Amino acid sequence: MERTTRIGRTVCTLILLLLAVNVSAVTYTKADSAKVVRLLEEGRKQREGTNLILFYANKLKGLPYVAATLEVNKSEELVVNLRQMDCATLVDNSLALTLTTRQKSVSFKDFCYWLERIRYREGKLDGYASRNHYFSQWVNSNTKLGLVEEIQEGAPFKATKKTDLHFMSQHSDKYPMLVSGGEKTIKLIRKYEEEVNGNDISYIPHSMLNKSRKELSCVQDGNILALVTKKDGLDVSHLGIAVWGKDGKLHLLNASSIHHKVVLEPMTLYQYMAKHPSQLGIRVVRIK
Repeated sequence: MERTTRIGRTVCTLILLLLAVNVSAVTYTKADSAKVVRLLEEGRKQREGTNLILFYANKLKGLPYVAATLEVNKSEELVVNLRQMDCATLVDNSLALTLTTRQKSVSFKDFCYWLERIRYREGKLDGYASRNHYFSQWVNSNTKLGLVEEIQEGAPFKATKKTDLHFMSQHSDKYPMLVSGGEKTIKLIRKYEEEVNGNDISYIPHSMLNKSRKELSCVQDGNILALVTKKDGLDVSHLGIAVWGKDGKLHLLNASSIHHKVVLEPMTLYQYMAKHPSQLGIRVVRIK
């Protein structure tokens, strides 16, 4: 197994990385950094107008699904893992690759810069609590940074849900870094939950997802889709990338625990969600 790079080991590499882009401590392997550069070089060669987030998400298809890929350190570091994916890291990595390419860079350090901005509150890693653990936090942070916008207007957005986040603070025993961080970290998590609670979120209900591309024109290829859940204390239960299939129906490109890999779901999103009754509909987020 390839050893993970940490500060105190390959010191020169990381010092250069920290000085160059002012990112926090980074956990990665040589295979990860090499793959990032290789993907960015491919992305740079794409024609102008290429749907980059969809291009990169497709490049990650087939990678094994592994849950909790960021929970590998005793203290929070920026984890770069291009060998395994969960639904959130698929979105984070695809978006970071896209933003790095827009910058016309093929640099691993630039990729790390964007990944940190995407993943953490106000774009800066400051301990475990600063990670955007909930999708609503992720959207708020990245909207403020000018990176994305949530689409909430239009005929298909027929349903609303008031955010009521409390799962992490009420189930802190399920999160080792919350346990080790103690009451101070739990209080921060609770504070950040409360900051987004009470907001009305508009979403497209499941019943609408069998409509045609014309009827759901607000959903475009490459949009980030978040599956709204009725599970107590959560806002969404799964993430993926929108793909309009050859069948004219909406599908989800996602890191799937069912297929055990990153895959374009062969079932339509309507059919997929019908098998998961706790999922209510979708939130739609677009790169600006």
